Amino acid sequence: MDRFDAMRVLVAVVDAGSFVKAADALGMSKAAVSRHVADLEAHLGVRLLHRTTRRLSLTPEGELYHLRCLEVLARVDEAEAEITSRSGEVSGVLRINAPFTFGLLHLAPLWMEFMALHPKVTLDVTLADRMVDLVEEGFDLAVRIARLPDSSLISRQLSRTRVVLCASPEYLHRHGTPSHPAELARHSVISYSLFSMGEHWVFDGPEGPVGVKVNPRLRSNNGDTCRLAALRHQGIVLQPSFLVGPDIQAGRLVEILPEYRSVELGIYAVYPSRKFVAPKVRVLIDFLAEAFAMQSWGARAA
Repeated sequence: MDRFDAMRVLVAVVDAGSFVKAADALGMSKAAVSRHVADLEAHLGVRLLHRTTRRLSLTPEGELYHLRCLEVLARVDEAEAEITSRSGEVSGVLRINAPFTFGLLHLAPLWMEFMALHPKVTLDVTLADRMVDLVEEGFDLAVRIARLPDSSLISRQLSRTRVVLCASPEYLHRHGTPSHPAELARHSVISYSLFSMGEHWVFDGPEGPVGVKVNPRLRSNNGDTCRLAALRHQGIVLQPSFLVGPDIQAGRLVEILPEYRSVELGIYAVYPSRKFVAPKVRVLIDFLAEAFAMQSWGARAA
């Protein structure tokens, strides 16, 4: 029995949830997959999997061994990647997670250039605004927009963005322009539901911190929806400058209360805390850092 092959088979079975699906993924027969797992259990002297006609599950011993298999296989893949990288080429699959709007606007245009520079790298990009678990869900890297990165992860700041209060000129003509954050309570507000501050908006103004409880007419977990509602004169929106900055510069939206600053957020590349960073991940981080080095999303939009 080749224990290394058997470990890969076990991981494939757990990932697929069945021997048949694992066999298809590995290009092996179901009998061969079953034999690898059985040989591994015989070698260890323990049962690794509970088998029923409906599902597979790991035994307690199987959970521990499966975790160690993942660690061993990851180290082998990393070692191979490191050796390969010495030739100047990186290869393999890069699984990336990014927020939906930022990923669509500012990352999607970069992928073609990155793949042209590194033809042996395959990208698997998932856009989602929820906070994914990089380790549990198998991502190599995530781009996150936050005040501080998760302390359990390693991060590199790529850029920054300011959260801007704005509305369309037509809305302000109809309803008036607020002169103080307290006046937002009586305005039509479009709220991004994933903001950590919720509907209690806080600003840093001339007199210090100022908070106001807003009453949204529209709530959405998607920044594009909030922006489009503001462009359609539906109310006041609080959104990152990487999204609304071009609209402000073009006059489609007008920044409100510029002397009252909302939060400034860092844009980070984050990746699991490991002693060795795979060359493909390091190359991608360097590429993104260079691509965003000249961005000015943190600066006041004009």
